[in-house]
Amino acid sequence: MALDEWMTEWGVTLGVGALMAYMIFIVWELARKHQAGKYGTFILYIALAMGIIGFGIKGVIQYLMEHGGL
Repeated sequence: MALDEWMTEWGVTLGVGALMAYMIFIVWELARKHQAGKYGTFILYIALAMGIIGFGIKGVIQYLMEHGGL
């Protein structure tokens, strides 16, 4: 694997991971500022978690496709 491929792969993975961490902070700040309450905050985090889980599933599917399945 060439250096540019490695940097691209890990840069995207770490960049998206950092962006997800920042989005957790944004959701927390949004819920606090607008006094969303426990239920509203829970719903916001569920929506964010669905995106994070989708990103994780994408990584698993990509790994399986590259390595010929299980």
